[in-house]
Amino acid sequence: MLASSLKVNKMDISPDWVVGFIDGEGCFLIGISRNPATATGYQVLPEFVVARHRRDVQVLYALKRFFRCGVVRPDHSDRYAYRVRDLQGLRKVCDFFLKHPLKTKKRIDFKRFHRILTMIEQGKHMSLDGLLEIIKIGLSIGNQPHLKQVLLEIQQRLRAG
Repeated sequence: MLASSLKVNKMDISPDWVVGFIDGEGCFLIGISRNPATATGYQVLPEFVVARHRRDVQVLYALKRFFRCGVVRPDHSDRYAYRVRDLQGLRKVCDFFLKHPLKTKKRIDFKRFHRILTMIEQGKHMSLDGLLEIIKIGLSIGNQPHLKQVLLEIQQRLRAG
C-alpha cells in the first residue's frame, strides 16, 4: 500500500505532487547486459530513477518512503539517485502511475516501460524473439543508444542460426 501523504522536512508529498515531480525529473530506463547464465545470453534490467543534487536528497528519501521500495545512493560527485530495480518494487511504481497517470510525454515512455515490465513478468525476455521485442520497445524510450548495439548482436545471432 502506498502512503497517501508524507511529511518530510516540512514538505508534503501527495500523489499529485509525485506525478508532477516525476513528469519533470523521473526516468524509466531499460538496460540490457550480457549474462551467459541466462537462456538468451542477455539480462534485461528495467529501472526507475530520479537523480538530484545532494541538497535535495530529502526529496529522494521521501519518494522512497512514498513508494516503499528502492534505494537512495550517491550517483555522481554531488548527486544522489533514488533507484528502483527489483520487479516487485517496479510493479508498485507502475501500479501507482497506472492509477495516477503522468501528464507529459513521459507518459508515453512510462506506457512502454510498463509494457516491457509486463513482458518480463510473463517470461518473454527468456527467448530471443521476446528479447528483440523488448529492445525495440526500449529504443523508443528516451535516449538509450546502448540498446542498438545489443539489437544488432541479437539480429546477427538469429541470422547465423
